[in-house]
Amino acid sequence: MKEKINVFDCSEQIMKALRRGILLNTNGDKFNSMVISWGHFGIIWGEPTFIVYVREHRYTKQQLDKTMEFTLSIPLDRPDPLISKVCGSLSGSNVDKVKEANLTLVKAETNNTPAVAEYPLTLECKVLYTQKQDLSLIPEDIRSKNYPQDVEGTNPLANRDPHTAYIGKIVDAYVIR
Repeated sequence: MKEKINVFDCSEQIMKALRRGILLNTNGDKFNSMVISWGHFGIIWGEPTFIVYVREHRYTKQQLDKTMEFTLSIPLDRPDPLISKVCGSLSGSNVDKVKEANLTLVKAETNNTPAVAEYPLTLECKVLYTQKQDLSLIPEDIRSKNYPQDVEGTNPLANRDPHTAYIGKIVDAYVIR
């Protein structure tokens, strides 16, 4: 069962969970889930939105570019350590994260990208706009910390790749019960 919610009533809970890590789910060639801890929740062009940031060489980016939609799965309590490990450090291009992290997929209401039952607060989003970062416009101290040029673009935790911002219109929101 899914209980519809007003996302703005849950804004504090969403932002607190984001700091600890929530799941960005995609469903291009196959379902994939990635832990994110950067994002923006708000209103753009009069629409409720969530902006996610994905590095250039991520499998998740390839999937987002194919479907232009995503779901966010947000824990109601603390993040599950196994889910955080699998979805936060392994690439979906060569790992079945559903199997490895014991995820239970739940059919989405509006999107073709499932939600994750273990992280029941769910936002379904359709991409309205994308923008690749221009690293030269980022202050040097932030750029050197977050985009070190002495690591490969495929490094799973920190790498030199810029992010692409995906502004997603929130088209549905609910808690899986």
